[in-house]
Amino acid sequence: MRNTETIPAELSTLAACQEELVSITQCAEAGISKHAVLRLVRAGAWVRITRGVYDTNPVPVRDRICADYHDHVRRRAAWIGLLAYPDGAATGGCALALLGVGGLPSELAPEVSRPTWMDAGVRPGTVLRRYGTFPVVQRHGRDVAELVHALAQGLLTLPRDHAVAAICDALREDRICLADLGRIRSLIRGRRGVVAVRAWLELVPGRDASPSETFTRLSLIDHGVPPDGQQIVFRLGGTFLGRVDFAWILPDGRYVVLEVDGREFHSGNGMLADDATRQNGLVGTDRVIVLRFPAPRDSADGDIGGQVAERLHPLGWVPGGSIGPVVHLD
Repeated sequence: MRNTETIPAELSTLAACQEELVSITQCAEAGISKHAVLRLVRAGAWVRITRGVYDTNPVPVRDRICADYHDHVRRRAAWIGLLAYPDGAATGGCALALLGVGGLPSELAPEVSRPTWMDAGVRPGTVLRRYGTFPVVQRHGRDVAELVHALAQGLLTLPRDHAVAAICDALREDRICLADLGRIRSLIRGRRGVVAVRAWLELVPGRDASPSETFTRLSLIDHGVPPDGQQIVFRLGGTFLGRVDFAWILPDGRYVVLEVDGREFHSGNGMLADDATRQNGLVGTDRVIVLRFPAPRDSADGDIGGQVAERLHPLGWVPGGSIGPVVHLD
């Protein structure tokens, strides 16, 4: 609908940094009164999200078209929390979304921690956490939990698959190191729910090249078929045949390999052609059985582990094998 008010340029610029959201306080500072905001909402130009927070884009979130749609939705949740509580800091999954960590759920609840807990005035649709004090970094002038603390918070609040995938993503991108896993373990000590999630840290070390590979590995572990190797290079007569995501060795000397066709990493005709060439080279040796699956959204998506187990057990595979980084099929 037609915008019935003139929006100051500085407020539009601010909204662009906040996933198109603004607070009632920011509106007042820009010279837009509460009555003007109400007129914008009634005209359908803005949408009220929760008390004191407005979306300047009237298009429903599910209908928006943007290249980073899922990241937009996650960051938007984080900004809803930050704008609803001016004294709050983004925590857990929302902090990780603002810090650009991968592997998160497609949707997040707006989540913040405040310096002083106040039960009164809790904004509908938001979550307040009791974390006390913790180091923060700045994102567009707002407090966001520092990465290691955000990962520890996420470990306690996110589903297992996404908590593990987020930590794996931070490790893969060299944003944390293995020693930081000890810091995370210390940070969650004594917190509610720690007994259930402490074992999840044992699922982190791996060679996953993407969150979808983390979800695949977790599915394989859940179904009793952990891979004998990851990111394995196959060669024949000194010729490179390909690098596969997961591999198992069979008693007869053959290999079963699994390729995850990641939505982010295997898109485009060029990559598809490369995948086909690689698969043909491996299958042509008669010593490799290739399995391929679409990238899962979590460990249950597509039942990858169950399907791999159904293939491996009849072939005589036994757990405990180990495959080095390079396999020579000579």
